[in-house]
Amino acid sequence: MMWQSSLGAAATVLALLTSQVVVGQEDVVQTEAQTAQVVSTKGVILDTILDWTDAARLDHTTYNGQKYGCKCYPGRPCWPSANTWNSLNRTIEGTLRVNVPAGAVCHNTFDGPFGTIQTYDEAACADAKENFVNEQWTVEKPADGLWTYFTNDTCRPTSNPSDPCTLGSYGVYVIMATKVSHIQAGINFARQNNLRLIVRNTGHDFVGRSVGYGSLIINTHSFQSLKWTDKYTGPGSYRGPAVTMGAGVQGGAILKSGHALNPPMALVTGECATVGLSGGFIQGGGHGPWTTLKGLAVDNVLNFQVITASGLIVNANERQNPDLFFALRGGGPASYGVILSTTVKTFPDLPATGATLYLNTTHTSDNEVIWAGTKIFHKYANHFVDNGLYVYFEIFPSQFRVRPFVAIGKTQAELQAIVEPMLDEFAAAGIPHEFGIKEFPTFYDLYIDLFEAEKAGQTALTGGWMFNHDDVANRNDEIITAMKNVVSPAGRPDLIGAMVGHLFNPGHNVPVSTSAAHPAWRNATDFVIVVLLSPEHPSLAVKKDLQNVLTNSMDEGFRNVSRSGATYVNEADPFQPNWQSHFWGSNYPRLKQLRKKWDPLGVFYAVSTPGTEDWEEIEFNTRLCKKL
Repeated sequence: MMWQSSLGAAATVLALLTSQVVVGQEDVVQTEAQTAQVVSTKGVILDTILDWTDAARLDHTTYNGQKYGCKCYPGRPCWPSANTWNSLNRTIEGTLRVNVPAGAVCHNTFDGPFGTIQTYDEAACADAKENFVNEQWTVEKPADGLWTYFTNDTCRPTSNPSDPCTLGSYGVYVIMATKVSHIQAGINFARQNNLRLIVRNTGHDFVGRSVGYGSLIINTHSFQSLKWTDKYTGPGSYRGPAVTMGAGVQGGAILKSGHALNPPMALVTGECATVGLSGGFIQGGGHGPWTTLKGLAVDNVLNFQVITASGLIVNANERQNPDLFFALRGGGPASYGVILSTTVKTFPDLPATGATLYLNTTHTSDNEVIWAGTKIFHKYANHFVDNGLYVYFEIFPSQFRVRPFVAIGKTQAELQAIVEPMLDEFAAAGIPHEFGIKEFPTFYDLYIDLFEAEKAGQTALTGGWMFNHDDVANRNDEIITAMKNVVSPAGRPDLIGAMVGHLFNPGHNVPVSTSAAHPAWRNATDFVIVVLLSPEHPSLAVKKDLQNVLTNSMDEGFRNVSRSGATYVNEADPFQPNWQSHFWGSNYPRLKQLRKKWDPLGVFYAVSTPGTEDWEEIEFNTRLCKKL
């Protein structure tokens, strides 16, 4: 209800604001004109100059003795006037919304940047409280994040309507785009008015890249088109089956659509059904249950349709804009353009076998026994991926669980034989456990039965690291010691940590990649997400303490043990040291140069992505500014 407030709902307050857009190129440094390849109406590929002459200058300020050029924010003279916003709304056919967080319906008032409005709605509040943990419920909202730590946690559903509700780190306006022209107009408006721009598809984001204080948000979730083909005929040599998906398509939906085909078809998606494939997933690399057999998602991309920071609509593939094609395949989310659609390889779905393994307090009260079982399991990680498996496991205090082992194209007997050495060692060590195994007619049937839905609404910090084959073969005991430190962070009883592990090796069947993803992934075995729970509404001091524990204790233990030098940009600590090499390795220098070509102004921004070293959020993690 209230989250669909129209622009007119704030018109009275907006009318009090005046601004003037100042256009200038003082902040743009380019040595030569850059071009993109655009296909004409006659099918001819033309070189078109990337034009930045309409861009507004940064808003200059000084903070703590440092000079900055900042994005423009409400209350500043550069902020667009009410008439300017209304003009944008007419251009995008009335799809502009004032952003009000979904939890506001449980609060008497919402104190936004343009004033205070009444928001309490008993029925809507009951719905919000019931569904706040439901990922898809949050996905369908205009701008809310699935996990709330980086939103500043300021407007959660509550049973006390007098609790305060503010915008926190969310954006001010949302374009609920339904046409390509709406996205294009939003990008142009942000560039011409020096606004922070957030591109939001599903909000499935652990590290705050889908939210941004005072920003203009473009919501791309309505782009749900799917087009399957038996024979791809686009640029490049590939002529097999493929699917073209709109920007808003989620993993679960496309797997369901592929399963309905005859024969059933599949593709590389994430393990979570709510992930939007064409957003940060593919731009970060993209791993999932098919990765050991088919590589990362970026290894399967054939074409992107993209809107650049300059507002051009282009294709990126092997022949057209190949440098952009390289960058979009794993070079970082929200960095080079807004993806309108992605075409990827597909393949026939196959029979599969899945298995589960549980070891927790229902089996033993001795925590060391649980860790002993975990060590045995992890010792066989190379063995599992070398036999083509994907394995998803979780480690919580006093709990270890695998759900599931995924053996695509293998029978129950084959999977049983692969895990038997581990089970034999469990028996020899007297490790109590529960193991189950089951065959399925297709991978999709396994996916529906064994993969569990995640919960939204939690507040936590996320880190993580990738262990390669050498790490597991030669340092497994040290890895387990580091894992113990994650579950009991820095030995502090006031903190709770957890891990989500993924055994896969993109190099098993795709040993060489032409994508921007870190080359170290070709020898991967285990990518472990680190989770550090946070209290609701943490103070700045508490946030600083939690970040220090995550970076310098939990993650550092992994970094010190491992020789891989790599982690995953979408699911790791963005504030870790040397994030450039850890996320991209030897590909980083090229990616930084490509960022200068395709987005020299920083129209797009996501923390710890190529070329963002000079940008930071000043004034208590609010205004996005560039050091001058």
